[in-house]
Amino acid sequence: METFDLTTRDLVAHLREQPSAAAETWQRFRKRAGDRNEAVGAFLSLADEAQPETAAEGVLAGVPVAVKDNICTAELKTTCASKMLANFEAPYEATVVSRLKQAGAAIVGKVNLDEFAMGSSTENSALGKTNNPWKLNYVPGGSSGGSAAAVAAGMASVALGSDTGGSIRQPAAFCGVVGLKPTYGRVSRYGLVAFASSLDQIGPFSRDVYGSAATLQAIAGHDPLDSTSLDKPVPDYLETLDQPLEGLKLGFIEEWLGDGVDDSVRQAVQQAVDVYRKLGAEIVPVSLPHSQYGVATYYIIAPSEASSNLARYDGIHYGHRAENCETLAEVYRKSRSEGFGEEVKRRIMLGCYALSSGYYDAYYLKALKVRRLVQQDYFKAFADVDLLIGPVTPGPAFERGAMIDDPLEMYMADIFTIGANLAGIPAISLPAGMTDSGLPLGVQLLGPVLGEEKLLRAARMFELAQPWHEQLPPLQ
Repeated sequence: METFDLTTRDLVAHLREQPSAAAETWQRFRKRAGDRNEAVGAFLSLADEAQPETAAEGVLAGVPVAVKDNICTAELKTTCASKMLANFEAPYEATVVSRLKQAGAAIVGKVNLDEFAMGSSTENSALGKTNNPWKLNYVPGGSSGGSAAAVAAGMASVALGSDTGGSIRQPAAFCGVVGLKPTYGRVSRYGLVAFASSLDQIGPFSRDVYGSAATLQAIAGHDPLDSTSLDKPVPDYLETLDQPLEGLKLGFIEEWLGDGVDDSVRQAVQQAVDVYRKLGAEIVPVSLPHSQYGVATYYIIAPSEASSNLARYDGIHYGHRAENCETLAEVYRKSRSEGFGEEVKRRIMLGCYALSSGYYDAYYLKALKVRRLVQQDYFKAFADVDLLIGPVTPGPAFERGAMIDDPLEMYMADIFTIGANLAGIPAISLPAGMTDSGLPLGVQLLGPVLGEEKLLRAARMFELAQPWHEQLPPLQ
């Protein structure tokens, strides 16, 4: 079997048996990334030379990794797929990147995203388009579409993405790979270019659950450079990964399979529930009554935080600066107009409106109160069950351009993923089937705060029973 086609578990085993193969493995993935990038468009930049010798004992020793281009790296530009930062070279490295290197990982390059991580299809990138490896005229999802596409196309074994409202799990489902959003604060955000600071979380993509567990093992843990980082011990996720969960109580979110959900998605989730039932899990119906308000709540809170975070890009401090300006106000106006894309401008305006005098109480403050109700629904559910199961998205990947002119329809595609970010809980997307037309389908598991160990074990149980992760796109 080609090295590219190995799961992360098998690739790690191969590299531990032959540590001297690490450099060659990196070279082969680097070449594959370059050769396939014209078709897939996953990478915005590629490392020019082989990495230093990797740590032979690290959990990711020699494993080629892709990094979403809103995470700062020392060797490569950090563009956020925006004209605003098209030539930005970060003066420091993100904590997660440093920890990847300490774990022995070898970075292949930086991958595409929706500009400043704002989007659900990677169509909002100012620096290039990314295609779904299963069908090149379909979107890979977003905002971490480049990360998902790189792993699905065998251009990297694992990848880092960021998840603010589903931006890891949705593209993972669209591209048929595993995508994990950890508990808020479990992974350092130092070096992640901020979108919505109370929602953003870095997490891994991989072909198999092992890859996500190993990557989380490498990057998780307290970081004094991140004030939101949790000072809690990190379990050994790999040690318990293959231990089935005894007496698993799985909450089935039935209301998430109502109107607007594609039949293929509904069938994949119901089949996944049946798989767990056969594995001995007790299936318990669960209701999340305030989840219906999740999208409205998110699209007030997230743009509000974004409008604040993106105020620093003014044409003065760093980033794009417009030419031929006569006044300071004109520098601000023209630099931001030229540097930001339409979706980023839309969200900045939404955020400024929600935070403006006279509207703060009516919109932003009320959204914060509803966020607490959404969070309490999850906490109440986890008092009765171990994990929750439901769909990742209402439908499979859609054709490029199908929703780009209808922002509201695009926003509604995040309806099942947003809740985990509002509540700060971990969630994982798993490959769970295929449509008749050959597009991947996903299923989502959600766990309580710091419940990644249990979440990963349950995901591994499903993966063993239904090895959809072994399917490779035609591009392979």
